[in-house]
Amino acid sequence: MSTLNLAKLGSNLLKSATSGENVELGSLWQDQTAVIFFLRRFGCQICRWTAAEVSKLEKDLNASGVALIGVGPEETGLKEFKEGGFFKGDIYIDEKKQCYRDLGFKRYNAINVFPAALGKKVREIASKASADGIQGNFSGDLLQSGGMLIVAKGGEKVLLHFIQDSPGDHVPLEDITKALGITASVQAGVRPQVRSEE
Repeated sequence: MSTLNLAKLGSNLLKSATSGENVELGSLWQDQTAVIFFLRRFGCQICRWTAAEVSKLEKDLNASGVALIGVGPEETGLKEFKEGGFFKGDIYIDEKKQCYRDLGFKRYNAINVFPAALGKKVREIASKASADGIQGNFSGDLLQSGGMLIVAKGGEKVLLHFIQDSPGDHVPLEDITKALGITASVQAGVRPQVRSEE
């Protein structure tokens, strides 16, 4: 069970990537349940693949009255991310990274970022992303991690609070639909197996 203070968290300001206006995070779940995907970086190949995966649920979420929302920690790479069509929901920027801190999304440092970025999970998803034609870049904040938050309509309760341990960690689509209590008609992309002796 999550110990998040939703009222405090909900008062954090995000900037709409569409209108440029600032909105409170809590306004995103005020009138509907919200699936909020916190990206590490817009240029991150893994984040782009995960955004495309989560976007497979967009029609089912929409039909169930659930909002799909993406949040990035900075604007770097946003234009390219939007042009690439990786994510089907509304996109916001957490310019102060306050939501990231409040949700416990860790920051890497120069020592631990490289082992994390070279881990097996990351290599598997990078391989899948490349196979799907999804590329990335290294512009922006390379040290921020992300995760996911699913909040019931009106901020009634946290349905899922996921914190990345590795940049390759993500919430499987079936876990998202299970948390929401809905069924989906999509199939998750299969992660190819990477031989560990590489």
